[in-house]
Amino acid sequence: MRVQTCLGSGSILAAVALAAPALAQDAAAPAPAADDDVHAPVSAQIVVTAPFQRDRLDILSGVSVLQGQELAQVVRPTIGETLSRTPGVSATSFGPNASRPVLRGLQGERVRILTDGIGAFDVSNTSADHAVVIDPLLAERIEVLRGPATLLYGSSAIGGVVNVIDRRIPRAIPDEPVHVNVNATYGSAADERSIGGTVDVPLSDKFVVHADGSYLKTGNLRIGGNVLAPSARATALANAGSETEEQIDEGIDFAASAGLKGRLPNSAAETWTAGVSGALITSGGSLGVSYSHYDSLYGVPIRYALRPGDEQEAPRLDVAQDRVDLRAEVDAGGGLLKSIRARAGFASYRHFELEPDGGIGTAFYNKGLEGRLELVQADRGAWKGATGMQFFSRDFNVIGDEAFLPKSATTQFGLFTLQQLDLGKVKLEGGARYEHTVATARPGDDQPQFFVGSRRFDTFSGSAGASLALADGWRLGVNLARTVRAPSAEELFANGPHAGTQAFEVGNPDFKPERAWGAEAVLRGSGPGYSFEASAYHNWFNNFIYETQTGAVEDGLPVFQFNQAKARYYGFELQGSATLASFGNMDVVADGVADYVHAQIVGDGPAPRIPPLRLLGGLGVKGTKVDVRGEVEWTAAQKRLAAFETPTDGFTLVNAEINFRPWGNERPLSFGLSANNIFDVDARRHASVLKDFAPLAGRDIRVTARASF
Repeated sequence: MRVQTCLGSGSILAAVALAAPALAQDAAAPAPAADDDVHAPVSAQIVVTAPFQRDRLDILSGVSVLQGQELAQVVRPTIGETLSRTPGVSATSFGPNASRPVLRGLQGERVRILTDGIGAFDVSNTSADHAVVIDPLLAERIEVLRGPATLLYGSSAIGGVVNVIDRRIPRAIPDEPVHVNVNATYGSAADERSIGGTVDVPLSDKFVVHADGSYLKTGNLRIGGNVLAPSARATALANAGSETEEQIDEGIDFAASAGLKGRLPNSAAETWTAGVSGALITSGGSLGVSYSHYDSLYGVPIRYALRPGDEQEAPRLDVAQDRVDLRAEVDAGGGLLKSIRARAGFASYRHFELEPDGGIGTAFYNKGLEGRLELVQADRGAWKGATGMQFFSRDFNVIGDEAFLPKSATTQFGLFTLQQLDLGKVKLEGGARYEHTVATARPGDDQPQFFVGSRRFDTFSGSAGASLALADGWRLGVNLARTVRAPSAEELFANGPHAGTQAFEVGNPDFKPERAWGAEAVLRGSGPGYSFEASAYHNWFNNFIYETQTGAVEDGLPVFQFNQAKARYYGFELQGSATLASFGNMDVVADGVADYVHAQIVGDGPAPRIPPLRLLGGLGVKGTKVDVRGEVEWTAAQKRLAAFETPTDGFTLVNAEINFRPWGNERPLSFGLSANNIFDVDARRHASVLKDFAPLAGRDIRVTARASF
């Protein structure tokens, strides 16, 4: 622990030292460029998740950007549901309060979720019932990307990176005495009431202070049919009347469970966040520090007992996190380096899984530290790039009767680089990363079931790609990646019951690093009134780590075992839009999305929890003050099943929305009204472990308001 503390202090001190030249500048900073101005969001065609901004047309893999009115309209209490309509993205959908993104069928440890380039320091990768401690209400912009740039953020991001960019540490000095942003929403399905806002106050022409906060409260989610899926209902009805005496004493009734409909029990939530920061911004650079607190109490939908001897719990999670962040940047003059950037964060996280009487059943504690240093090269004609290092430390402990993981520590050190060569018609890009990872299990004397000791891994990953301009506005890109991922502590050391997921989880401390070759081709095109993007990918895994149900029962819970094998993942994503007609200042616009992934465990069958084919099409009218749009989302049934999986029926959702800007696009005030799942259908995501017990929301009427002044 002493080494980790020294390294953490060193990361922060290094960032402060790097910012010293900026602090020494006497001249007032010039007005920020539009791309950096807090009042002028960067164009959605520019991707900022990398040390330097890049045009989407030039990126060699699938990428999506949500911001502004589009983000305000789709924002939900979780990151997973907020991104669920994005190409190639599904969600774990563990009820309305814990939903993590699933990228191209990959989830958990293989998807890094970042806040402004740094990890969330939560335990959402540990289990699907654990919420991501990032508040979408405060997001200014969300970027989803794969390909070479993901190596800047860790080899674990084989699936991709989700970067949530907020205003917590200001990047520019506001022009007015006080700058305010506010978002508010009401959603009928869960009686959802939420509000989030930020305030920036310049104290001088170089220093700005910031405060932000949010509040969310929901009731139990209204659903479009039965709580249990058809197969689960059939099992419960077949066993009706055969409950054990212990189950009867606990109030378990198979027939009653089969008849539940209309509302999803134990899915209410209350969450609040608060943050403060200060930033010094001059012509030579910037230095900002922030403190934030996250607090949430939410229910986890019940995995109902269906057979004699099954366990049934209704866990609630009490989550809290305190976090400190630092960001610094120095203008290096442009000789050898353009800029030097430092980013660091530390958080203390805990959550309690509560018993029905309010007592603490199991407690999770996590302390995380991450620091990164980026050296952005000065542009040399056609050549640009960045190189850096990253340190990550995590101390994790689970205490209680259902502790399925031992006390463990993970440290990781990485070196990375991303290089680009722009030859005009041809553009080249390459990335590389080295990581040294140490995972250590330190169980207590009363936990003899756990492995004791350390595993060390040295991994090298790399990627290379090229793109070719086919015509004006059209570009074809291809990239090839070799990634190696060290197993996580959860995959190595798990061995016990977990109430939140109602599963007995078993890892393997002898796992080897996961290795993968990946290839992707991307075609992008745009012109007056249209845009189009298509990507196709194939990943070949060796030592692929996956979790499957074994059929065994331990402590009244189904056993889920982590395994390793070869695997193949391939699929495609399509998205596009076109202006069909124009009438004065009104445009009729059609848009569409399609995605599909096929995943196979070699020698075992289909991979578990893979989203099926999805098609989404919309038609709308866009104007200066009013936008109107309707869409239909069709999701196929999933019948390619892993062992002990149940099939998932297909569904069709119909949604409509209208957005109103009283003073047009020039004044940042807007109101939105949307109707989601208009026909109140029963919809379930196959990617969810809890799909047979927790459907998606039924009909949901949402009212939103957004202001910036």
